[in-house]
Amino acid sequence: MAHVIFRSATRADVPAILELLIDDEIARSRQPATTPEAVDAACWAAFEAIDADPRNELIVADEDGTIVGTCQLTFTPSLSRRGAERMTIEAVRVRGDLRGRGIGRAMMAWSLQRARDRGCGLAQLTTDKRRTEAHRFYASLGFVASHEGFKLAL
Repeated sequence: MAHVIFRSATRADVPAILELLIDDEIARSRQPATTPEAVDAACWAAFEAIDADPRNELIVADEDGTIVGTCQLTFTPSLSRRGAERMTIEAVRVRGDLRGRGIGRAMMAWSLQRARDRGCGLAQLTTDKRRTEAHRFYASLGFVASHEGFKLAL
């Protein structure tokens, strides 16, 4: 793995992040081939909201100036864990041609350390049931498939 740093995303990183988020067949199947202007505006508004929220961190893996990975960390206070925060990791992506080089593992280790530094009592994530390689990857990091998740499109 070349020199990769993990940092908070900037507005300039958004186009590269959006490319990473559609860098597989499952993700591409969830959205139209072209991006309507309203969706484009919604993405920019979402970035601004994430960037302004101290409980959200949009992270990029930056390899010598090129964005090669991303994830979003959300910190949620919880009464169910005796008041401890939990960190939810979402939208984990590594550029398709760079997978298997350790970037994802390093990004997850960095993210889990962020949770420890904040005093979180739990890190959680969801992944599409069709992403069997991702399931093996998360299990190799110590994550346990302990719950069944449900979603409802609105």
